[in-house]
Amino acid sequence: MGQKVSPIILRIGYIDNWRSLWYADKQDFSKNIIEDQKIRNFIKKRFAQAAIAKITIERLADKIKVIIDTARPGVIIGRRGADIDRLRDELGKISSKEIAIDPREVKNPAIEAQLIAQNVAFQLQKRIAFRRAMKRAIDNAMNSGAKGIKIKCSGRLNGVEMARKETYKKGKLPLHTFRAQINYGFAEAQTTYGVLGVKVWVYKGDIIKEINREGAVKPSNKRRQTEAKGKKNK
Repeated sequence: MGQKVSPIILRIGYIDNWRSLWYADKQDFSKNIIEDQKIRNFIKKRFAQAAIAKITIERLADKIKVIIDTARPGVIIGRRGADIDRLRDELGKISSKEIAIDPREVKNPAIEAQLIAQNVAFQLQKRIAFRRAMKRAIDNAMNSGAKGIKIKCSGRLNGVEMARKETYKKGKLPLHTFRAQINYGFAEAQTTYGVLGVKVWVYKGDIIKEINREGAVKPSNKRRQTEAKGKKNK
């Protein structure tokens, strides 16, 4: 199961959350999904150099909040907020609702799977050897605090006639463990030989959430004393 399902989807509702946070009726559901996809595609294309890791969209009554996790928030904000105001006006053409943009900085981009995938894809476009790019990304991630990483490149690597897959892995990568925080990223490199796909899995550690036991029935004092006596007799 861990090999076939996206690690993000597998952990939604347990340690992860949806990228689109809203509820809609049957009539508006498809319209909102198309709008969300157009907003994401526009931002990624407009700020290709901003190292965008994730875009979360929240919808209220008449307002849309776009949260952009990026390693370079200054590229999106611009000088004195000029670029972010321009982006708000351009997104207004996609949706008629009021749009608020909230850029957030990624503290450690070296262990963010989407940014690693984009970096490796960019190096492949610059005709850097794929093994060198993959090993360099793995070393940077492990030195920056990642507990495990796997990178898979597929396509006509080094311009060979037959497409193949190459995988490099280092450290732990528990894909089946729900409490394990697995970060997943995918990027494509447009080369003269065709499209190369880059997939990245990063293991950041475990997230253990406390279970609310307020509704549980607590044992009485007599029962506690009886259990204590039983343990002593044993």
